[in-house]
Amino acid sequence: MKVISGAASELSDELFAKVCSYRHKVFVETLGWELDTEEGIELDQFDHAGTIYVVAQDEDGAVIGCGRLLPTRQPYLLSEVFPQLLKGAAPPCHPEIWELSRFAAMDFNKKSDTALDQVSSSIAVKLLQASIACAARLGAKRLVTVSPIGMERWLRRGGFIIQRLAPPMKVDGHALFACLIEVQKSPPILAGEQPFLHSQPSARAPEPVHWHSTRSAQSALSEA
Repeated sequence: MKVISGAASELSDELFAKVCSYRHKVFVETLGWELDTEEGIELDQFDHAGTIYVVAQDEDGAVIGCGRLLPTRQPYLLSEVFPQLLKGAAPPCHPEIWELSRFAAMDFNKKSDTALDQVSSSIAVKLLQASIACAARLGAKRLVTVSPIGMERWLRRGGFIIQRLAPPMKVDGHALFACLIEVQKSPPILAGEQPFLHSQPSARAPEPVHWHSTRSAQSALSEA
């Protein structure tokens, strides 16, 4: 497993296309999210020039996991789509807090994989560790995320330090919660992790989106 991170413009066109296709296969085809997508790709309004992607690949170059990091000083999933999870509190808005969303770790080359493998495989642990390391290099001290309530135990058992932002609540019949994940200072580069492409935190406003922008869904499941 190798991990590479960077903005869309810093990833190869081939790799970014694989990420978009992988997200469609995970979230639309496998998990059944009702997203506005076209031609087998999944993108929304939060995929812009300021978005940082963390991508896991196998030895053959196939995408087996992904996540995206968004600065909370700009609109992001929790602030725009799931603010009700904060029970009236203001969404985090700080240069040292980034959001982790569209997190998935499914290896479709393994025939036995199910949706449960998204949160139970070693790929998920390594990908989250890599995402935290990437966020630290962006200057983040915490990650905010929206997750199914079942992820809370998985995160704590994995040794990740988390803090609920509010009690869980049901959205479309599923219990979700918003939480903060602590980011360690100067985390080591993991074995197999490629050099971080995005060398400095993005302080500028996002540039216009150059690909099709889809509407973010009020999904039953969410990212961890």
